[in-house]
Amino acid sequence: MTLGLVCDSCDALSPLSATTCQVCGASLGIVPARGSQSTPSAGAKRCPYCNADVAPQHRFCGSCGRPVSSGAPAPAPAPAPEVRKPGGAAKTMFFGAMQASRAKLILIKGEGMDGVSYMLSGTDHVAGRLEGAILFPEDPLLSPRHANFVYRDNKLFVRDEGSCNGVFVRIMRPQTVTSGATFLVGEQLLRVEAVPPETVPIPDEEGTYFYGSPKRPSKLQLVQMLAGGRAGMIFRAREDALTLGRENNDVNFPDDPFISGRHAIVSVSDTPQGPRFVIADQGSKNGTFLRTQDETPLFHGDYVFIGQQLLRVEIT
Repeated sequence: MTLGLVCDSCDALSPLSATTCQVCGASLGIVPARGSQSTPSAGAKRCPYCNADVAPQHRFCGSCGRPVSSGAPAPAPAPAPEVRKPGGAAKTMFFGAMQASRAKLILIKGEGMDGVSYMLSGTDHVAGRLEGAILFPEDPLLSPRHANFVYRDNKLFVRDEGSCNGVFVRIMRPQTVTSGATFLVGEQLLRVEAVPPETVPIPDEEGTYFYGSPKRPSKLQLVQMLAGGRAGMIFRAREDALTLGRENNDVNFPDDPFISGRHAIVSVSDTPQGPRFVIADQGSKNGTFLRTQDETPLFHGDYVFIGQQLLRVEIT
């Protein structure tokens, strides 16, 4: 293998001891190493890649070997992609025609089958007979603007909009209520009441007392609310509780096909603040629904009854 110096001007090979090219006479001097701070010789040019001195007649840099014959600066490298540091501003995302919904309501048809789904993708979702995005125009038990399903603090709530017949939510655990609370079992609308104090019988003008069935002492009674708002049967508890169902209970509705054999129980207990009423479902098939008084939080799997419409809540 022959060793020598390659001429940068004509690429001819010269001996290692040569100082000039034997073919074209160009200088064969050694170029300073990359990064050296030596002063460039007269007429020398700079390598645009490594900034080393290059003889004016040389076409290649003796330090990095890149072509420099044109003397043109190296193309500027493409700017590096911006790297966002932790804690920097969040990237703005493009959104579609509508934001993704966080929950939906599924209308329950006969035999528990699922019907239409209503996506809750906004902030407020009004339901009623005439107003809102969730409409049931043929339901005569719904008010024009009946209920509103709203998000607050990333949670879903239902609010009665001053409807005539109210909003009912299925209870998943025993609920403490006050006197006057109304609830649904099957097709029966019932009101919980504290029994008023007994009045002292008063005779007529001739001193004769009116004859009737004796009243048993009680602290709890249920009033059946009939269509049109009138009161129906009144059931008084002999003890501190009333059981409800289709048969063999304190209160029976044998002709109601939506009531289980043993459906619910309502109990009362004494507290320093007065009587305390509790409604509890007894594992019934169709559930027990309590009328809401304020904004009520909803969770996955809850059921809401408005008018004649049963809706299931699904949190996505």
